[in-house]
Amino acid sequence: MKPLLCSVGFMLISVAGAQDPAKPVLRKGVSVQMPVAAHAVKMRAADEETAVVVAITANGDVYAGIERTEPGALSSLRPETVYVKADARVPFQRVLAVLDALRGKTVVMLAASPATAERTKIVAPYGIKMSVAK
Repeated sequence: MKPLLCSVGFMLISVAGAQDPAKPVLRKGVSVQMPVAAHAVKMRAADEETAVVVAITANGDVYAGIERTEPGALSSLRPETVYVKADARVPFQRVLAVLDALRGKTVVMLAASPATAERTKIVAPYGIKMSVAK
């Protein structure tokens, strides 16, 4: 039985590695209800394994990846570009606290895809790129 399980595991890993590059990658993360931005553009880089995504939930909890953190701790993040997805219902003051902690970095505010995007399947992340001055 063990050789069969190993074979099935190898097949699953092989199939996962051969994923269509046009399809977005599903990664672990914190789910939020993102606001819709009419002029957001595709941000495929937010789906890369090395992308750093900061999530702000409706109740104001902040996550770097899947680890809960405080906004002040975000200043120690290494990458130059950070993707932020904030719940549409979070108080704006909490979003500003996160942006303040990310001073000097390029921030991409992720948003729900515009109305013109297909809604029947998984789509790439959309967002608006900005620089947060030091």
